[in-house]
Amino acid sequence: MGQRNKSDSVIFDKKHDMGNNFAKHEKDYIAEYQQKGYDVNFRIEDEKLVASDSKNTYRPKEISIVAEHRYEGMSNPSDLSILYVIETDKGEKGTFLMGYGPNASMEANEFFKEVPDENFSDKANIDG
Repeated sequence: MGQRNKSDSVIFDKKHDMGNNFAKHEKDYIAEYQQKGYDVNFRIEDEKLVASDSKNTYRPKEISIVAEHRYEGMSNPSDLSILYVIETDKGEKGTFLMGYGPNASMEANEFFKEVPDENFSDKANIDG
């Protein structure tokens, strides 16, 4: 997994650069994770992560990032996004797709910077 730097959000290593021969798109990964039970859609609202269906809210310390994937736009490399695969302390599992770089949501970026380092792992990464 990439190294975390509180001031720069997330820095990725080659493993997360989609270096395989057939790079998957965000929607492909989301579909695969949904098949594995990560089917909750999350959004950021009022500095909390909100599960779209249950409306449960979470602070950064109440979630774990169990996989993450970084994407660059095919036609514009500055179009960046990160797919976070999330497990919550209430047992909800799902994904959050965040724009990164020039298109980043500052609220989402700040939220994920506050997730404790020990809550990051690659335990659910489907790239194995």
